[in-house]
Amino acid sequence: MLNKCLVLLIFFSLSISNEINSENTNFADQQSEEYLAFAEKMPVPVGGLPAIYKLIEYPTMAKKVGVQGKVYILAFINENGIVDDVKVVKGIGAGCDEAAIEAIKKTRFIPGESSGKPAKVKTSLQINFKLK
Repeated sequence: MLNKCLVLLIFFSLSISNEINSENTNFADQQSEEYLAFAEKMPVPVGGLPAIYKLIEYPTMAKKVGVQGKVYILAFINENGIVDDVKVVKGIGAGCDEAAIEAIKKTRFIPGESSGKPAKVKTSLQINFKLK
């Protein structure tokens, strides 16, 4: 009897866990589907990439341990040129990922366009961290 109860409890727990994971995945998929992967005009940072680099302060920890490299970002830009969300696709750690995210969140973009109208577009960015 105890074994049957334990099996049912584990099965119930797994079912709830799968539902939660399914809901989170569906939410992420819905958000991703709202944004175009490609547009006639892709979003561009106002002032170009140099404007983003001006907002980045090289993390102290990364300087101390000599971390350098590229942080690959997926930015979700709305039809007003505002960054709605930022995801790190591939990071390098030591605070660099967070520094890149914060700089991109503070940046205004010229919105992407589809069929001649401003559109929500997801775009990828590469932020280089190089010690001088």
